[in-house]
Amino acid sequence: MITESGKVVAVTGEHAWVQTIRTSACQSCAARNGCGQKMLASATGGRANQVRVFNSVNACVGEEVTLGIDESALLGASLLVYALPLLLMVMASMIGHHLSDGSDFAAMLGAAAGLASGFLISRQLQRGNAGGFEPRLLRVNRIPAGMVAHPDSPT
Repeated sequence: MITESGKVVAVTGEHAWVQTIRTSACQSCAARNGCGQKMLASATGGRANQVRVFNSVNACVGEEVTLGIDESALLGASLLVYALPLLLMVMASMIGHHLSDGSDFAAMLGAAAGLASGFLISRQLQRGNAGGFEPRLLRVNRIPAGMVAHPDSPT
């Protein structure tokens, strides 16, 4: 399970809006310069993201919480969003090229049609598995009563 900490900023009905700060693990990663995460983190400046989740632990506004998503759900969503449209784009491009006896224009038209259909199919499949790809609210990170931090103490 992949987890992330955040703060509840709003509660609407059965759902909570949790604000997380995007962080980058580039300093400890071996692929520091070969990955797009470093560029993405530097471009966004660590801006906050808000995620709407089912409030299964009755969290209140202002509380620190832990969100989690299964690795298999993350992998499945990634394949659905990225791999399926690209696969259909390549296949449709090859079909367009083959059917037109080598026309580059037909291959480009096929690629565009395959990519668009891949996105549409991906969206429909995602709607069918709506809750399977969403993060879950795991717990409220409460500080025990005797462990209240003193304002002068370092954290």
